[in-house]
Amino acid sequence: MKFETVHKTTLPKIGFGTWEIGGGSHPDPTKDTASLMALRAALEVGYTHFDTAETYADGHSEELLGRALREMNTPREKVFITTKVSPEHLAYDDVLKSCEKSLRRLRMDYVDLYLIHWPSMRMNLPEAFRALNKLVRDGKVRHLGVSNFKLKQLQKSQEVSETPIITNQVPYRLPDSSYVENGVIEYCQQNDILITAYSPVKFRSMRVNKTLGEIAKSHSATPFQIALAWLVMQPRVITIPMSYNPQHIRENFEAADIELSDVEMRQLATAWEK
Repeated sequence: MKFETVHKTTLPKIGFGTWEIGGGSHPDPTKDTASLMALRAALEVGYTHFDTAETYADGHSEELLGRALREMNTPREKVFITTKVSPEHLAYDDVLKSCEKSLRRLRMDYVDLYLIHWPSMRMNLPEAFRALNKLVRDGKVRHLGVSNFKLKQLQKSQEVSETPIITNQVPYRLPDSSYVENGVIEYCQQNDILITAYSPVKFRSMRVNKTLGEIAKSHSATPFQIALAWLVMQPRVITIPMSYNPQHIRENFEAADIELSDVEMRQLATAWEK
């Protein structure tokens, strides 16, 4: 596994996302068994970064993540836990309440990283960060970050955060270059901010892209592994794929060890251009 270190904080290049663990926007108890099996498989493979949010299955994802860690007897200090506060909870008191609820669901004393999940047109960013800064001072949150923030919003967050913003979690994948074009990727890379790429293998065309397929074959890898490797070969980029399938969970983890050449990196970056 490769790692990235920013502001004395080290994260694996590939972590485990929990969207759809325990349900979608609402809890779905029929998914609990499969969800717990997936989380246990990820822990057995060696994942140490787990990303969740209060909106994932309306908090049930956090509950299941905490349960899986306890059932696997995973020492708290051996894992890095990220969760997120929703845009409708960015008033000062609401941020504090949301964090407390997440901690109760996880059954933890602190989270390693707390993100604003989405920016809101109505949000008072200084007010939200007044609460976030307090959570850091109180030891309930170790690090702060944001998600889905454009460049100006990210820069404003840096101004009002008392501690370094260590990540901006954004949709970044082959062939989606929207956060390259808006300047966020380059800015993060130049300012010691991790890009956490979510939904990293979303495009259906991935299986049939000829260039991707040929590169995958040359590395005895799957196209999805190559797509992940392309992300994590880039400086300051980490990613959080999710799967219920134990084989895919392992393959995603092992993608961090694939070494792509500069030529292959360029070929993949342009593989969808017409």
